[in-house]
Amino acid sequence: MLDLEVVPERSLGNEQWEFTLGMPLAQAVAILQKHCRIVKNVQVLYSEQSPLSHDLILNLTQDGIKLLFDAFNQRLKVIEVYDLTKVKLKYCGVHFNSQAIAPTIEQIDQSFGATHPGVYNSAEQLFHLNFRGLSFSFQLDSWTEAPKYEPNFAHGLASLQIPHGATVKRMYIYSGNSLQDTKAPMMPLSCFLGNVYAESVDVLQDGTGPAGLRLRLLTAGCGPGLLADAKMRVFERSVYFGDSCQDVLSMLGSPHKVFYKSEDKMKIHSPSPHKQVPSKCNDYFFNYFTLGVDILFDANTHKVKKFVLHTNYPGHYNFNIYHRCEFKIPLAIKKGEHVHVPTDPCSPLSLLQWDNIQELLGHPVEKPVVLHRSSSPNNTNPFGSTFCFGLQRMIFEVMQNNHIASVTLYGPPRPGTHLRTSELP
Repeated sequence: MLDLEVVPERSLGNEQWEFTLGMPLAQAVAILQKHCRIVKNVQVLYSEQSPLSHDLILNLTQDGIKLLFDAFNQRLKVIEVYDLTKVKLKYCGVHFNSQAIAPTIEQIDQSFGATHPGVYNSAEQLFHLNFRGLSFSFQLDSWTEAPKYEPNFAHGLASLQIPHGATVKRMYIYSGNSLQDTKAPMMPLSCFLGNVYAESVDVLQDGTGPAGLRLRLLTAGCGPGLLADAKMRVFERSVYFGDSCQDVLSMLGSPHKVFYKSEDKMKIHSPSPHKQVPSKCNDYFFNYFTLGVDILFDANTHKVKKFVLHTNYPGHYNFNIYHRCEFKIPLAIKKGEHVHVPTDPCSPLSLLQWDNIQELLGHPVEKPVVLHRSSSPNNTNPFGSTFCFGLQRMIFEVMQNNHIASVTLYGPPRPGTHLRTSELP
């Protein structure tokens, strides 16, 4: 049984690990993977058809804990303990819930002190006692007790009428004063772990299409002191098509991984007469997982030729490899003979589905390329195939639920070449 410390409006954890509000999804998953012998039977719950309509949930079924992540920014928003019989809980080092100590209303009052009168929810038949960043829900035994706890009873002091011995059914840790209005806080400094994260990524345009990326980056910068002296640093960097490998390293730092393309499976679709001639060297990717960005370099010139932006939707083959890239793309809308660039750019939060983009840009001329991903020839992808459409020097990878999984940006075509939808990473 886990023995965890409760920190209101902040975290739930122990000496080895801690789930902190504002923590990215990938870090929470990494904790669970590292301690898989202790924390078992973890479920990932999400809406397959509407992944942005419900929170993304990690359900620790063996321990009665749910971690609720905001569907948009994928940071930890609420920590819920829904079965207190499966876990030990303490506050300021003193247990208020264990096999020997029942979490009664008297125990909660002794451990956490006084607070405002609670609120009775007749629909749920639960009584909610709220502290800042922390709420407890008590189950009423019968409907006959319910009228005693209506808000208008005893001049609003209904919390004084909670039956002695009433025990906590659920506990919530969140940011702010209201569980209903809470939002995922900014990532705490303790979660940066030396990494750089992208607050936003803007696609820069020239007269013909994408020209590069402008990234607004976040990091925890600290001098020759302790973490307590650390502060959030915000800075901007830009990278362009044609930049050298050294240019990108100086702008963004070292990638998390370098991946060399062993073969180009889309070469068969290329119009080049030399498409079947094997290459003597391979193009390579810089994978920036915490930015949600891949950068492809030409093997011969070592210059940028593609950018790949990842949305990290659950239900995609690459889910949880990348952090969500909050990208914005100014889309050129064709109206008659004129081209109009709207003030509201495309982003994962505004134009979420492929249908929305087609309404602005029109339907692609070519049929989509069906993309099958698997770890080996003998394995199948449980999430199914995706479809790739080409528009305005961009390839939109569309999932079966109509959401965008990734966007690949191409540089200006070299003289004598033609960009096709099938030229995929």
